[in-house]
Amino acid sequence: MSQTDHALTTALAQAAATAGRAPSVHNTQPWRWRVLPDALELRVFRDRQLTATDPEGRLLVLSCGAALHHARVALAAEGWQAVVERIPDPDGPDLLARLTGLTRVGTDPEAMHLVQCMRIRHTDRRPVGDEPITDSALTEITEAATVEGVRLQQLDRDQVLQLATAASQADTVESEDPRLRAELAYWTSRADDVGLPAAVLPESPPQTTVPGRDFGRAGTLPVGPGHDQAAAYALLHGDEDEPNTWLRAGEALSASWLAATRLGVSVVPLSGVIEVPGTRAELRGVLAGMGHPYLVLRLGRADPTHAGPPHTPRLAVEQVVDTTAVRGA
Repeated sequence: MSQTDHALTTALAQAAATAGRAPSVHNTQPWRWRVLPDALELRVFRDRQLTATDPEGRLLVLSCGAALHHARVALAAEGWQAVVERIPDPDGPDLLARLTGLTRVGTDPEAMHLVQCMRIRHTDRRPVGDEPITDSALTEITEAATVEGVRLQQLDRDQVLQLATAASQADTVESEDPRLRAELAYWTSRADDVGLPAAVLPESPPQTTVPGRDFGRAGTLPVGPGHDQAAAYALLHGDEDEPNTWLRAGEALSASWLAATRLGVSVVPLSGVIEVPGTRAELRGVLAGMGHPYLVLRLGRADPTHAGPPHTPRLAVEQVVDTTAVRGA
């Protein structure tokens, strides 16, 4: 193997490892990477699908899309440009993407900064502080999603109230379904490197206009006195409701979240209203039927007077990145 080939496979393996920092529904980390001599493949790991909560795999693929964007940025930070083939094999739907056609370009300083943001990005479910987000910050976050081919629409006051009603309805539906409750309990009671530990879950339900998810058990994260009055709510949506657009939505989620992290804006994804078919249809009404909703985001400034939650655990690199095809080369 030439020095250039070795540099490429090293960059691909490192990008796949860095992608492990991406957000995923309930921290399921449902991705698997395979490093090839001249490409990087992303596959979905269906053993980590939420079969009761997400039977169609919408959030499963979206989570993998976030990891895909993380890998793309990590490669750019190391000076590599890739061609992205999404859903490249119609007969193999578990192969979600292939990064190929890699060429050496100059290192991207912006991408290097975003890789640093990956290391500090986390989900803070506490109520936000009283400082509103500036219009310029909201515009930058929105544009980051748009670049990935998905729209991020900020909701006005009336739409936020519609969202609050839908979120409450979704919570009621899910709390009354024993399969959903059991699945949630499973992912919030694990003691390994996946799922949501008690330290990232609120110790009591926050008093907010738009209710967060009821995890069915109290965590240990202090809630504090805040509210969500200074928060902004936005809806990721697009024209289609297919795996390719779910993947794109995940890439847009990653791009907008990293932009928000760089700007000091806290992001909390709200997927409950997407998981329940009836409330997902209500969100289509918010869009006047002109798009398909993929995810709701709460944006705000975290309360600086209280310590935030820790990062959620991550699987070991060896569990998610397969380098056998290049090992020893």
